[in-house]
Amino acid sequence: MRGGGLLVAGTTSDAGKSVVTAGICRWLVRQGVKVAPFKGQNMSLNSFVTREGAEIGRAQAMQAQAARVEPTALMNPVLLKPGGDRSSQVVLMGKPVGEMSAKGYHGGRQQTLFEPVLACLEELRATHDAVICEGAGSPAEINLRRTDIVNMGIARAARLPVVVVGDIDRGGVFAQFFGTTALLAPEDQELIAGYLVNKFRGDVTLLEPGLDMLHGLTGRRTFGVLPYAHGLGIDEEDGLRVSLRGTVRESVVAPPLGADVLRVAVCAVPLMSNFTDVDALAAEPGVIVRFVDRPEELADADLVVVPGTRGTVRALAWLRERGLADALARRAAEGRPVLGICGGFQALGEHIEDEVESRAGAVEGLGLLPVRVRFAREKTLARPVGEALGERVEGYEIHHGVAEVLGGDPFLDGCRVGAVWGTHWHGSLESDGFRRAFLREVAAAAGRAFVPAPDTSFGTLREEQLDRLGDLIEEHADTDALLRLVEEGAPEGLPFVPPGAP
Repeated sequence: MRGGGLLVAGTTSDAGKSVVTAGICRWLVRQGVKVAPFKGQNMSLNSFVTREGAEIGRAQAMQAQAARVEPTALMNPVLLKPGGDRSSQVVLMGKPVGEMSAKGYHGGRQQTLFEPVLACLEELRATHDAVICEGAGSPAEINLRRTDIVNMGIARAARLPVVVVGDIDRGGVFAQFFGTTALLAPEDQELIAGYLVNKFRGDVTLLEPGLDMLHGLTGRRTFGVLPYAHGLGIDEEDGLRVSLRGTVRESVVAPPLGADVLRVAVCAVPLMSNFTDVDALAAEPGVIVRFVDRPEELADADLVVVPGTRGTVRALAWLRERGLADALARRAAEGRPVLGICGGFQALGEHIEDEVESRAGAVEGLGLLPVRVRFAREKTLARPVGEALGERVEGYEIHHGVAEVLGGDPFLDGCRVGAVWGTHWHGSLESDGFRRAFLREVAAAAGRAFVPAPDTSFGTLREEQLDRLGDLIEEHADTDALLRLVEEGAPEGLPFVPPGAP
C-alpha cells in the first residue's frame, strides 16, 4: 500500500473527529502501516511547535504521536488562531502571515490556499502508506462549501473516501447522519462511504434497528459504534467548550501519597491558549485541577495558574474586572504560589508595550514579577531545553511578547520572586522530574502534606491513552472495512440522497 487515504468528517464540531483520527492512526501503525495525520485547515488556540520551528495545531501533534511519526508543518498547513474583533491570525506552513477577518478569509484568501494545502497532502501520501485526514466542523456547512479546503473540497480533489462521525451523546445522531449526506452535492455524496457512531452509552442491540433503517435510507453502512470512554484527556482542539464554572480537568483516579491533596485553580482568561499545559498536573495522583473565573474560587487553591492567551492585554483587563487581579496580588503578598505561563507570565509583569496583538500601546501589568514585555511583529517559535529546580526541562515557545527580566531568581526563560513563578515555556510540566520538584515547592509554600508520586510518567500515560484510542477502533469498528476504504477508496454506486446541495 502506498498513498492510501481517508477523511474523517463530523456531523458537528466536537463530534470526535480528532480522537477518531488519532485512534485510526494508532491502530494502523500497530498493523505495520506507515501512517500520517493531516488537517488542511485548523482553527485552534491550542498549538505546538515542531522540531523545525513550525506552529501547528496541537491535535495534529497528538495524532502524529499516535502514528509514531514526528509532527511537521505538512500535517497542518493552515492554522487559524482566533483573536479579537472577529479576526484570526493566519499561520501558513507553520509561520504567521497576518491577521484576517472571517469574511476576508472566506471571501478570497482561503481559495488561494487550496493548492498549497493539496500539495502538502500529496507530499504526505507520496511518503506514507496511508494518510488519515481530519475534517473541520461539518461538511454540510453549505454556506462555506464553495471555498472549502478541509472537508469535501479536499476529499473531492484527492479522491478520498469519507467516514462521518456523529456524537450520539448529544442526541439526534440519525438525523445528523442523514441530513449531512442529503445536503451534499451528488459529486460529494459519491465519497461519503458511511458513518461512525461515537460516545455511545448502553446496549448496542437497541441501536441496531436504527442503523439498519439509516442504511436503507442512505445506502450507506455504519462502520462501528464507539462506546463513551472516560478519562482520555487527549489534547483538545477548539478550546474549553464549557461554562468554566467548576470545570475539573480529567485526571487520574488515584489517591494522594501524602496526607493532603493539592488544589490547582486555573484562571479561565479570554482567548485561553494551550490550556493543555495543566494536563500534566492533572495526571498526578492527588492533584485536583479546575478552571475558575471568580476571586473567591482562589481561596482554597494551593496553586493558581494564569495560563497562555492570544490576548494578554484583554486577559489583564478581564482579571481586573473580575477581581482576580487583586486576589492574585494578595496571594503573592502572602507567599502563596502563582504560576504564569506565556501570556499569563506577561500579565504578571510590570509593564507591556503592545502595538502588535492588541495595539493598545502602553499597559501596566499586575506587577508581581520584575518583567517588562514588548510585543514584536516576529513570533518566537522555539523548542527550548534547560534546567530548573535541579531538573532537566523541555518546552516549546509560541509568543510575540519579548520579556526583559529585571530581577528575581532565574526560572527557565523567566523568573521567580518568592512563590510567584513566570515563564514563556509551554509544556514544561510534562518533564516528570521538574514537575515533581515544582509540586514539592508548591506544597511546601502552601503548607500541604502533599507528596508527588515518584513514578508518574506523563509520556507513558499519554502513550496509554493513545493505545486506548487504538483499542476503541480495533474492538468496536469494522477495521477490515476501514482498511479497504483506505486502500481502495469509496465504494462504487453509492446512491444519491435528495435533495442535495442547493
